[in-house]
Amino acid sequence: MRIAYIDCFSGVSGDMLLAALVDCGADVSEVEAGINSLAIPPVSITTSKVRVKGVSATRVWIGSERGAEFRNLAKIERILNDGSLPGPVIAQSLKTFRRLALAEARVHGIPVDEVHFHEIGALDTIVDVVGCFLALYLLRIDRVFASHIPWNGGFVTLEHGTYPVPAPATAELLQGVPCYGCEAPFELVTPTGAALLRSMVEEFGPLPPMSPQRVGYGAGHRERPDVPNVVRVVIGDSPSEDGIFTELVDILETQVDDMVPEFYSFLSERLADSPALDYFYTPVYMKKGRPGCLVTVIAPAGLGQEVATLLLEHTSTLGVRCQTVSRVVLKREIITVSTGWGEVRVKVAYLSGRAPKISPEFEDCRSIAWARGLSLDVVYREAVSAAVTSLSLADSSEGA
Repeated sequence: MRIAYIDCFSGVSGDMLLAALVDCGADVSEVEAGINSLAIPPVSITTSKVRVKGVSATRVWIGSERGAEFRNLAKIERILNDGSLPGPVIAQSLKTFRRLALAEARVHGIPVDEVHFHEIGALDTIVDVVGCFLALYLLRIDRVFASHIPWNGGFVTLEHGTYPVPAPATAELLQGVPCYGCEAPFELVTPTGAALLRSMVEEFGPLPPMSPQRVGYGAGHRERPDVPNVVRVVIGDSPSEDGIFTELVDILETQVDDMVPEFYSFLSERLADSPALDYFYTPVYMKKGRPGCLVTVIAPAGLGQEVATLLLEHTSTLGVRCQTVSRVVLKREIITVSTGWGEVRVKVAYLSGRAPKISPEFEDCRSIAWARGLSLDVVYREAVSAAVTSLSLADSSEGA
């Protein structure tokens, strides 16, 4: 399993992280081509090798026909969804822009759909966000970790005035992230940098067990008097081959005893469209012996606030409990297999020394069974058989 470790000893910004990933070997021409598949003015990404206090690093420059076009979250989501980027890149980029929008909304005390995107909607930010996730995709990174984050003092001038560093949106995004105080003459962590870390990083802390293979440095556009103003990315392989790894998730819980039963169906639809990984309802007895329902939602780490807001909006509850926990999961992938009646997506999970766990997508099997007048079990077994054949052929190909 390939790991990337982001060493933020001098902070992080979107362009610095993109530059470090390019320094690690991501093809900048492929990154540029992917970004230009989006419905935005054409951009060019130029890289140069620079020396920062004796450290060789890469710096990126974004060239474009910049306009004053307004882009809110809804417009950025349409731009990303209408492009031809890989699915994981689209999903991670959308998650990052939603984080930025939520942070701005909380800072300004307004709904997310009223956020004016200022810097966030600028082309530079779109390039930074999409470019970083596309670079990770090209480098075939499976997991991302990062160091603790510097929280420095000073002030930064934004559109609405002068604010303490970190900027308000950055401070909002860094909630729950291990930080340490430091002295620096300018902003070290930008909102885009913070949002990227929150979206891609599983855990913040020391370098995880790994065998480093590449080290890249991404240079900022300002000079620090004390240390090199660069972010370092280390890419290597995990020593574990058992297919088991841990990840952080947010758990949201609330009890409800006064909601119309039909409303749970609508809540399920909203949760299905949210970032939630899973959700379930448990019958419980509440105080005074009242029957109620415990609503539990599992969300990616860092997106708990978004899901909590959804629960507060679409249930009768007055509060939601939130906690971040680690879970042990198997490495998995989604493959598509062909049956005699059509294609079916199949989830495959791997554990070293064991046969893969194979689980066909229920909705795909259901659609075929309904359309063809077949038993669901027949379609399910055919999908499993096709998946076993596909995996066996893949193993034979690799062995050859």
